[in-house]
Amino acid sequence: MKAGRSPRTRPALRACGAAAASLAVLVVSACASGTSDTLTVYAAASLKDTFTQIGHVYEEQYPGRNVEFSFGGSNTLEQQIASGADADVFASANEAVMQDAASAGLTDGDPETFTSNVLTIVTPPGNPAGIASFADLARPGVSVVVCAPQVPCGDAAVRVEDGAGVRLSPVSEENSVTDVLGKVLAGQADAGLVYVTDAAAAGNRVDTVDFPEARHAVNHYPIAVLGGAGGQAGAARDFVGIVTGEKGQRILHDAGFR
Repeated sequence: MKAGRSPRTRPALRACGAAAASLAVLVVSACASGTSDTLTVYAAASLKDTFTQIGHVYEEQYPGRNVEFSFGGSNTLEQQIASGADADVFASANEAVMQDAASAGLTDGDPETFTSNVLTIVTPPGNPAGIASFADLARPGVSVVVCAPQVPCGDAAVRVEDGAGVRLSPVSEENSVTDVLGKVLAGQADAGLVYVTDAAAAGNRVDTVDFPEARHAVNHYPIAVLGGAGGQAGAARDFVGIVTGEKGQRILHDAGFR
């Protein structure tokens, strides 16, 4: 199982194309056997730890199969899929991005919501800026990092601001929630807005400040088989079945997802 791969053409397909000029018969057999065991899953950055675990479950449950992941901002992944990226399953951190994919005809069947998440505040250990509430993020002199508004975690931050009546002036807007966390871990900000699951994964490397206004922005996560899955459609449905089934839900719950 591999993570973080950028859009690419499967190696087996490239090999098949290169060999076609001279060994057509061998190419047929190679393509038939070399493209059916690797599943490619595009998933929101906040799912990296849990989906990596679910990937191990998938490979154990289906011996001989492999799964490769590409994690990143949901919007970026959807744009890559729309541009022809070689992906079989897509899991988004909010419903709006998945709806864009479905409206563009990229999904095979209806997406299925499988979990949800909310924001929390993370600070460097010891919380040196004394952040105690969401409103504290707007104090003069406090440097806060958030996701860009077009990213699901950034959209959630805007909804929290609207609900709380507080306007933030972030020093940086990142393309994924893991980038926000990285800025805080590197000591480049007094605080950041990330999902509770990312804060939990960071452990004692950060302090966490929960805030009631987070209820204004619950992100629901949908997953779908993609229309370009082709011969991988069955394997894609098997992976989705694990995510939505008992084993996958236990992994997600243990990580702090709702």
